[in-house]
Amino acid sequence: MKDFKEMVIQNRSYRRFDESYVMERETLVELVGLARCTASAANLQPLKYILSWEKESNDLIFPCLSWAGYLTDWDGPEPGERPTGYVIILHDETITKKIGCDHGISAQTILLGAVERGLGGCIIATVKKEPLVKGFGIPDHLKILLVIALGKPAEKVVLEDVVPGGDVKYWRDEKGIHHVPKRTLDELIIKG
Repeated sequence: MKDFKEMVIQNRSYRRFDESYVMERETLVELVGLARCTASAANLQPLKYILSWEKESNDLIFPCLSWAGYLTDWDGPEPGERPTGYVIILHDETITKKIGCDHGISAQTILLGAVERGLGGCIIATVKKEPLVKGFGIPDHLKILLVIALGKPAEKVVLEDVVPGGDVKYWRDEKGIHHVPKRTLDELIIKG
């Protein structure tokens, strides 16, 4: 078992995957099972999930996603580098109209569970929802919040400190290594 700090550091936004890795339905079910156990505002549990691990449904989801806003010259993973699984997180408005932060807690839990299994993923909020609603037959009371792309990471992602006032935009170097600037603790902790 990995220690928790190591899992958090390894939990990056991976955008390139080993497409030869076969995602199993059971893995996705286990990851949502972890999310099911997390906190929920007023314990209302308004989240629902769509799981995708088969080529047909994966091919429906992939073109609906925006991959990396700061990488303006990159349209997303090429064939062979695409996710082999997805979890679509939905808000069931028949339970409550207010979602709070439940979906963020759920998504982070799913990704930490993925890291524990040697996998990785990316939370994607910029989603073309209408084709997914139509393609999956999603009823009107269920609203798409996020899509989590999952698979076996096929890229290296490194963290580096940002100097105060420095640029926080992630970038890739000439070797394809993905660099993610993070503000330092001194900048984040205002008092205490």
